[in-house]
Amino acid sequence: MNFLSHFYFERNNQDENMVIGTVLPDLVKNAHKDWNLYPQKSPELFTTDPKLNSLLTGWKRHLEVDLLFHSSTFFFTETAKLKQLLLPILGDSPVRPSFLAHIGVELVLDHLLVTHHKIDINAFYEHLNNVDDKVLNTFLKKCGSEDTDKFFAFLNSFRSSRYLLSYQKLENISYALQRICMRLWVHPFHETTVSLLNEQLEIYKVMLEQNYLSIFDEIEGKL
Repeated sequence: MNFLSHFYFERNNQDENMVIGTVLPDLVKNAHKDWNLYPQKSPELFTTDPKLNSLLTGWKRHLEVDLLFHSSTFFFTETAKLKQLLLPILGDSPVRPSFLAHIGVELVLDHLLVTHHKIDINAFYEHLNNVDDKVLNTFLKKCGSEDTDKFFAFLNSFRSSRYLLSYQKLENISYALQRICMRLWVHPFHETTVSLLNEQLEIYKVMLEQNYLSIFDEIEGKL
């Protein structure tokens, strides 16, 4: 799941450390794609400090939600649906249809949460702004991170740009998918493909809109 879908499960949580913990694995990967952190394997490093422990609790919640989501019938069914819509437009694109469908489902879920007012993006950013960066830096150092300056450069840009506000418009989901693919492939799409991608996402959004909350209800019932 993506940032806003993870936030959905903490939408009523007032602990900013736990909230950022639930999205921290994705923030880390965006800042440092080669970082592989496993704080859950050494909980004794964090449990004596309440703020560090909240970050760890959020981190573990992220892993639990992702596991439940990626093993669900919903995930397999919906990625298969979107993949079939994407196959005709990819042509000779190097992008794997299964990869694009996987990320596409997650981003459309974020979009639907926003457009149906199930979450407040500004509240999400307020939590991010309230986190003590010194505590966050200590957490990352205890995880074995060294170049935390690069992480905070990304985090500060993420906070100030409020990029997730763009998810209110579906065409920005197409743009986000293109940017993600550009991290893996130099020329992922032809110019016309982006327009076609938006058209297919519009079709898929209408399909998903009917039952998108079912996966959130299912996961919430298991947490």
